[in-house]
Amino acid sequence: MDPNNTSYAVKLYVYDISKGMARQLSPLMLGIQLDGIWHTAIVVHGEEFFYGGDGITNCPPGGTSLGQPNSIIDLGTTEVTEEIFMEYLSSLGESTYRGNQYHLFEWNCNTFSNEVAQFLTGSKIPGHITDLPAEVLST
Repeated sequence: MDPNNTSYAVKLYVYDISKGMARQLSPLMLGIQLDGIWHTAIVVHGEEFFYGGDGITNCPPGGTSLGQPNSIIDLGTTEVTEEIFMEYLSSLGESTYRGNQYHLFEWNCNTFSNEVAQFLTGSKIPGHITDLPAEVLST
């Protein structure tokens, strides 16, 4: 990272954990079309950050067991330094995003990505991702 740079790119990595099966089977099983079952992560400061049953985790971009993301969404830029961001994540990991608080439909990787995106850029992640659990539960 360039130490003189005060603006850092923020990306949303989007993975379909169903590997295409949701698109094929959701009309039969749920009566609605789902394009995927989305796992998301925030990429900033050269690392990918996500939330799951183990709490907040990071890896090199695209380095999860899910392989390469299905799509990468540019969320904009942030002026939040790596040091401040890591302090913020540490605080979240000790409070609202501990591993034992994970819930597939109500408190998940997408909830985390949405909150972190708002902290970094002031913008939310796409609604079709955050609305998916409610859409599934309504069937």
